[in-house]
Amino acid sequence: MVTSRCAHSAPTAGPPVDTVVVAGGRSSRLGGTPKAQLPVAGGTLLSRTVAAALPLGAVVVVGPEDPTLPPKVLSTREDPPFSGPAAAMAAGVVVLRELPGRASWTAVLACDMPGVERALAQLRAAAGRAASDVDGVMALGEDGRRENLAVVVRTAALERVLSQVPTADASVRSVWRHLSWEEVTVPAGSTADVDTWEDVRRLDSY
Repeated sequence: MVTSRCAHSAPTAGPPVDTVVVAGGRSSRLGGTPKAQLPVAGGTLLSRTVAAALPLGAVVVVGPEDPTLPPKVLSTREDPPFSGPAAAMAAGVVVLRELPGRASWTAVLACDMPGVERALAQLRAAAGRAASDVDGVMALGEDGRRENLAVVVRTAALERVLSQVPTADASVRSVWRHLSWEEVTVPAGSTADVDTWEDVRRLDSY
C-alpha cells in the first residue's frame, strides 16, 4: 500500500531516529572515485549526511572506514563488499540492533544527497504523524520519483522484513515492496544525488 502527502508546510519535531547511511558503492559513473569523500561545504558528502542524522539518534555508516567522522559514529561493511545497497542496509541494521535504547524509527539514507537534511526533517515529521498501519515514509522528489534511499521506517517493520527477504545482490526496492509506505513530497533539491561529474560540479551551490 502506498499513500501520498504533499509536505509544503514547515516540518515539526518528530520521533527519535537511528540512521543507516549507505556509503559503500563502486561509484562506477565517477570512474571509481569514492563519492562519499567528494568535497562539499567544507566537508564531504558523507560528513554532511552524517551531520544531518547524528542529532536525531545513533548513526552507522556502511562502507569504508572514515577516521574523520565523529567518534560516536559507528561503522560496518556489507559482506561481501559491493553486494548491493540492500545488503549494506541489512549490515547496518545488525549493528544498530545491539545498541541499548534503540529508536522506534530508522532512517535509511544514501550518502550522496547534500541537501538531505531538509528531506529528513520532513520525513521525521511525517513519521510522527503516520497512521498505525503505515510502516514507513518515503521521500518523493520534485520530479515525482520515489527515493528508495531517503526513508524513515518503523524499526520493528524493518527488522521483520529483513528477516524474511534476501538482501545479497538485491535492490532496496525489492525489500521495500513488502512494506506499507506513505510518500512525502520533500523540498525541491533535497534529494538530488551525485552520480556523474556534472552532478559533482553542482556541489559548489551547496
